[in-house]
Amino acid sequence: MLTPDPVLTGVAMAETIKGIQDAGVIACAKHFIGYEQEHFRQVSEALGFGYNITDTISSNIDDRTLHELYLWPFADAVRAGVGSIMCSYNQINNSYACSNAYLQNYILKGELGFQGFVMSDWGAHHGGVNTALAGLDMSMPGDALFGSGTSFWGSNLTLAVLNGSVPEWRIDDMATRILTSWYYVGRDNNTIPINFSSWTTDTFGWLHDLVGEGYGLVNQHVDVRGEHANDIRNMAARGTVLLKNVKNTLPLTGKEKFTAVFGEDAADSRFGPNGCSDRGCDNGTLGMAWGSGSAGFPYLVTPLTAIQNEVLRNQGIIQSVTDNWDADSQILQLARQATHAIVFVNSDSGEGYLSVDGNEGDRQNLTLWQNGENLIKNVTSQCNNTIVVLHSTGPVLVDSWVHNPNITALVWAGVPGQESGNSIADILYGRVNPAARLPFTMAATREDYGTDLLYWPNNGEKAPQSEFTEGVFIDYRALDRAAIDPVYEFGFGLSYTNFTYSNLQIAKHLVGNYTPNSGVTAPAPVLGNYSTKLSDYLFPANFSKTTAYLYPNVNTTDAVKDYGWTDYGNSDFIPKGARDGSPQPVNPAGGAPGGNPKLYDVLYTVNATITNTGGRDGEEVPQLYISLGSPTDPKVVLRGFERLSIDQGQSTTFSVDITRRDLSNWDVVSQNWVVSNYTKTVFVGPSSRNLPLSAKLY
Repeated sequence: MLTPDPVLTGVAMAETIKGIQDAGVIACAKHFIGYEQEHFRQVSEALGFGYNITDTISSNIDDRTLHELYLWPFADAVRAGVGSIMCSYNQINNSYACSNAYLQNYILKGELGFQGFVMSDWGAHHGGVNTALAGLDMSMPGDALFGSGTSFWGSNLTLAVLNGSVPEWRIDDMATRILTSWYYVGRDNNTIPINFSSWTTDTFGWLHDLVGEGYGLVNQHVDVRGEHANDIRNMAARGTVLLKNVKNTLPLTGKEKFTAVFGEDAADSRFGPNGCSDRGCDNGTLGMAWGSGSAGFPYLVTPLTAIQNEVLRNQGIIQSVTDNWDADSQILQLARQATHAIVFVNSDSGEGYLSVDGNEGDRQNLTLWQNGENLIKNVTSQCNNTIVVLHSTGPVLVDSWVHNPNITALVWAGVPGQESGNSIADILYGRVNPAARLPFTMAATREDYGTDLLYWPNNGEKAPQSEFTEGVFIDYRALDRAAIDPVYEFGFGLSYTNFTYSNLQIAKHLVGNYTPNSGVTAPAPVLGNYSTKLSDYLFPANFSKTTAYLYPNVNTTDAVKDYGWTDYGNSDFIPKGARDGSPQPVNPAGGAPGGNPKLYDVLYTVNATITNTGGRDGEEVPQLYISLGSPTDPKVVLRGFERLSIDQGQSTTFSVDITRRDLSNWDVVSQNWVVSNYTKTVFVGPSSRNLPLSAKLY
């Protein structure tokens, strides 16, 4: 998930989907589902790292936890109209995600009413007929093994339809779902010919890079950026969290007597911004995590460059040391001179096919990378006005150093992208008043989180078993249950101004009762006829094949020979009813995209007054939490938030609608959502541990 909170993740997914699809691109929500670590996600990958396993990891999740935590944001994604959803590498309860009919057909397409297509992650497709019947609609990249030229589908899917293993209605459903998404985002009216290659930055190369065929123009180097840099800079600055600010150390003026900048994370990588494949290293400032989803920087403005620009604009003094390992004496000497020391540190992670400094996708620990703690120790030993800027992909253990009185400010800047330096300068020098909040908890110890990743196989050579015994109690929910104080709680963030909360008001709305969905579906439509003659599916005469390309055509009129295995036509493994296209009972918790429409009835509206009592215009992010009341529920759960712009001395109203879904629990017996009789209490405040306003709903 994007964050450990389902509501925050759901909002982020929905808004991202709307933005992507409004631009005419099919969005893909991923990964469905329970893909919570990189270790053991693929057998070949694990073998390459020296782990001897024969199946990928299984995330073993109970029904309530699945619905209340991991499925929740996917419901928001479906409700936002997402065109595709990617099934994940892992198994869920020892069934591969892309082969799991219960999750893909009954839950995703039935309960959540998903109308787009399910696509596999690259290499997450593990079968032929069974995956088609289980709800997979698109195999990516199509090969059974990367570059093999063989496929579970391709011509095998053609044969499966012809021999009845896969009914025609199912392949019609696959095609309909894919084309529906294509039309839904307007691709029919906004098609642009491909003008770049994913495999090379060279202007000329192989159109089919894997097999070295079709040499020609592959990259036209079209500059599509427009004014994107302004948006990137603004989003990065407004997403930066101010965690500590003693005696208004920040913002700076640019006229400080002597500014010193420290740390590799402040400077350029010695390899250049794109010098490591898929950003698979941690050299220089951290602007992007590593993995196949990374992109090439057109440029990367470093923090050191941006801060130099600020200081030199005022003819000030600025010096730096950006070696974290072999420059202790230089660091100490420079820190003694500085009136303001700014230390940049980081912690990185990424996708599991790359190992960076022994971190196989997942971080091995939650401490700083590149000798960061020692760097902070050296600087703070000499300078009593040290500002720390942290770039990281997630929580970091800061408790051992953040309380040092010589650390006067701490800023978490995430992974900000190409405008990294400019965006952090906007915060440090006050052009942007920080208002962002932590999307996770910063705990004092790793153990405080109450759960951990699985770093070593625990089931012999069989699939490693990851037991989600913590249930819904992750991140702030876990610390709340254990009564553990975090260093910085979920939702925490400071501003250069101050806000007060008052006047909590609740309005109740009269709505109908929750009614489970009932009835039966329409029969699965069969869209036309098809030939049952195998000869009609041969390659056309004089057809020129591309090596290793996957085609639906067959090579011979001998089905058994074309299939290549001795069990052609065997259907003993197909569960009863898997090919039944007749009307089926609907899912009682379904009824519309996102689930039963009654879940989204607004039961209450909560209002509160937020006042800017400080000396600057600013933004505030009030948050609404609810106690569901049961002893098996978290102490509070996030249910709403809003970012409000409030000028100094002014007030505005924070308003959140509370839906039936917000007050419900998943009942494993009735297999539906229920609102329990326990007392429901609403809380409003600036973070999960600072909730000054509260009232009982009932």
